[in-house]
Amino acid sequence: MRTCRTSEAKRTAALPPRHPGDGGQRRLELVPKDREAALQASDYSATETLRDGRAVTIRALRPEDRAGLLAAVGRTSDQSLYRRFFAFKRGFTDQEIDFYLNVDFVGHVALVALLEEDGRPVIVGGSRCIVVQPGQAEVAFAVDDAHQGQGIGTALMRHLGTVARNAGFKELIADVLPENTAMLKIFRASGLGIRTVREPDATHVVLQLS
Repeated sequence: MRTCRTSEAKRTAALPPRHPGDGGQRRLELVPKDREAALQASDYSATETLRDGRAVTIRALRPEDRAGLLAAVGRTSDQSLYRRFFAFKRGFTDQEIDFYLNVDFVGHVALVALLEEDGRPVIVGGSRCIVVQPGQAEVAFAVDDAHQGQGIGTALMRHLGTVARNAGFKELIADVLPENTAMLKIFRASGLGIRTVREPDATHVVLQLS
């Protein structure tokens, strides 16, 4: 599972990230012209071809994706969850789930990756970024274990970068476990300017969008 955490993941959560505090969405927002661009992201959708020839849809997260996100978490191994959150966790509160689902695409942008399986679309991964200060957002990704190695993480990175840039973000930041080389490889292959700093328990990554 290609995973990375943001600094908030010390307080573990569901597939997408959350920030510390009272469990509510952070209200840091973009300036009006960037707000308009960010709101357009709520309709974002694109299709790519994976390494195995299947088509994957990368689209904006929707409130009705609740069951699909929880199912993706349920399919994820303990080891992969640990790599994602730096801790083990299987249960999530309704407040946490609502936070991850009810994004505004202004200070909180989220995409999901879907594949057709048994004739229906299934969420197999997700990515999001949350504003931490004007122009800068924390980013996190997850792809469930069964669908790793097909380029889904790379596709999510590419499309989240496009959406974030259009929304006015200048930098994306993340913390990654040092042994999570797959995620570091995705960041380094993103085509974005990158700085990394090795910290005691993680590698801090800064990606330049402009």
